[in-house]
Amino acid sequence: MKSHIIHYQTNNTSTIIETGIEKTMITKQHIIDWIEDCAAIFTEKRAYLTELDSPIGDADHGTNMARGFAKAKEKLPSVADTDIGNILKTMGMTLISSIGGASGPLFGTFFMRAGMAVPSKHELDAEDLQNMLEAGLEGLVQRGRAEIGEKTMVDAIHPAVVVAKTAVAKGCDMATTLSLVLEAAEKGVQATIPMIARKGRASYRGEQSAGHQDPGATSMYFIFRALFDVVTSSDASNNG
Repeated sequence: MKSHIIHYQTNNTSTIIETGIEKTMITKQHIIDWIEDCAAIFTEKRAYLTELDSPIGDADHGTNMARGFAKAKEKLPSVADTDIGNILKTMGMTLISSIGGASGPLFGTFFMRAGMAVPSKHELDAEDLQNMLEAGLEGLVQRGRAEIGEKTMVDAIHPAVVVAKTAVAKGCDMATTLSLVLEAAEKGVQATIPMIARKGRASYRGEQSAGHQDPGATSMYFIFRALFDVVTSSDASNNG
């Protein structure tokens, strides 16, 4: 197997990874499993996310995310026979109508725009993944009018998009691309802790919002984590 070195920099940190090049695709079953895993994760993390939200929000983020993805999971059987783009768009519409508050339109828009970026597809390569993430980010910025550094979920997604572009340009395999995306998102979440919120309910706290991890960015990290786990665990099973 050929190998190469990939270097990326985000949030003032650098990472260098040596990786092999393999052709791994995200299948429709991966997408279905991804949504199901998200539902499980947000049920498990409901109390934790609510704890994060309590000092700077309405203390309902965990409950809202768990409810939204439970509804999305319920909707899966009705779209399981369609293409990935339609599945993601349907999940987005379901999240908008079921999460509630400001988070519903934002997370829903992310999934809807991601689906619109991969119309009629039944499997995705790393470039498709990049296009999904980039479209989702653009939708979030347009909908929420947030920028990086304002203590929102954009702080997790933006660095993920940056490293996805770098990975695709270097010809990285899917597992490596997802690993880099996850690492960048995690660093983005950690970067929200010292930030002063400029958007949403947290912005009402002003300087008191500093020192708290943003729950929306944390939820986006969990969404990326679920996708990474689904795809890489499938690869391990196939290679075992």
